[in-house]
Amino acid sequence: MLELSGVSASYGSVPAITDVSIAIGEGEAVGLLGANGAGKSTTLRAVSGLVKLFAGKVTFDGVDLATLPPYRIPELGIAHVPEGRQVFPEMTVQENLEIGAYTPKAKADRARTMELVYSIFPRLADRRKQLAGTMSGGEQQMVAVGRGLMLKPRLLMLDEPSLGLAPVMTDVTFEKIGEIHKMGTAILLVEQNAKIALETAHYGYVLEIGRVVMNDTCERLMSSPDIQEFYLGAKEAGARGERRWKKKKTWR
Repeated sequence: MLELSGVSASYGSVPAITDVSIAIGEGEAVGLLGANGAGKSTTLRAVSGLVKLFAGKVTFDGVDLATLPPYRIPELGIAHVPEGRQVFPEMTVQENLEIGAYTPKAKADRARTMELVYSIFPRLADRRKQLAGTMSGGEQQMVAVGRGLMLKPRLLMLDEPSLGLAPVMTDVTFEKIGEIHKMGTAILLVEQNAKIALETAHYGYVLEIGRVVMNDTCERLMSSPDIQEFYLGAKEAGARGERRWKKKKTWR
């Protein structure tokens, strides 16, 4: 379905990702792991056409996405939920959701999809007339994910969905992501909480300074000494663990 082959992209003269190759099949859940600045968000932006490629190719069902303007890419069934939620604060929950159904296909089935979103996020149904800017961070994240679902995507890309959330809301958010995946939607997940990302996805890629340095099933990544030391152990080691990760750069 989605394939990145040797993709390189930059912001101006600063390289962001180099020779990145990733594949996601129909209905799969794939996680991207890495420290801040590793190139995870840029990888999602490369798929959405929001950053220019200078090498490689991104295809979706064989269509070269670089040949399309960014606003056409969602029409293929790709929804991108960006980091930081980015809801429209002066609009209601329902209005925020309706904006997500802007492609012809999504518009035609907007009412039915809206009810599906409300069934996944009952809290939004109860607050459909509330201004999004008055909601908690966790509730705004529900709005952002729900807005992505309004597109009726085959692939849902999520950028740091737990960012700024309390632990209980993180658990709720990922429970809902699991429900969405079980419905058959493919998931491409960027998440710094390595444990919850590996528990949610089936396959994972580790990025370091814009390059893929490791990829395997999430079960095998969970048992990798490097992942255990630099990601799963980082919670206890804190900033010291992250500094060790940056310094070592040797993968077993």
